Amino acid sequence: MSPRPRLASDEEILAGALRAITRLGPVRLTLADVAREVGLSPAALVQRFGSKRQLLLALAGQAPEGNDALFRSLREANPSYLQALLAMADCMALMGATPEEISNTLAFLQIDLTDPEFHRLALRSSASVHAGIRALIKDAVREGELARCNADRLAHALQAAMNGSLLNWAIHRQGTLQAWIRRDLETVLAPYAIPAKSARKRRQGAAGARGAAGAKGASGAKGGAGARGAAGS
Repeated sequence: MSPRPRLASDEEILAGALRAITRLGPVRLTLADVAREVGLSPAALVQRFGSKRQLLLALAGQAPEGNDALFRSLREANPSYLQALLAMADCMALMGATPEEISNTLAFLQIDLTDPEFHRLALRSSASVHAGIRALIKDAVREGELARCNADRLAHALQAAMNGSLLNWAIHRQGTLQAWIRRDLETVLAPYAIPAKSARKRRQGAAGARGAAGAKGASGAKGGAGARGAAGS
């Protein structure tokens, strides 16, 4: 006799758990709450994950992969790397649409800071966000959208700005969360941003230099490309 098919994937269950956490917070959350969210029984969740703690660990453990997917979508959905950086404000809406929901989601941070197993996962998640921001900054610099800078330090500043801006909006509650965070990201990036017209000239100049180098011969072009690749990595 073949086993009964699963009615919900692990990904669907974890997405449901996140929605329930947004409503209730991780402390008040029960397996019954998650079960109702995804249309399963609590017993089915116990069979799948073992306990509420293991379900929450699974949710925290998938964060780096989710962050990578978010940064891929930012790149695909925006016409420039600079716009992708600013659009990170929209991603922060996943933390909640109201101060109450943000409070519930941030309650997970208390667990992250006090439980070593959760903290390891939180550290991995934070590192993946930093890497995604840094990669966008490097690409923006290469395309002439941002001035040359220390991409690592600027990524730290943008990540800190997003986190702090989220808390400030929950306190002040002026306008939308996305607009509030986007304004703060614009403030951090403003000293580095290159006007679009200047950026186009820089890209055209770079393209012309590559064409001139190519005219010297294929071997020279390959050497130049190798040097640029090494510098970019």
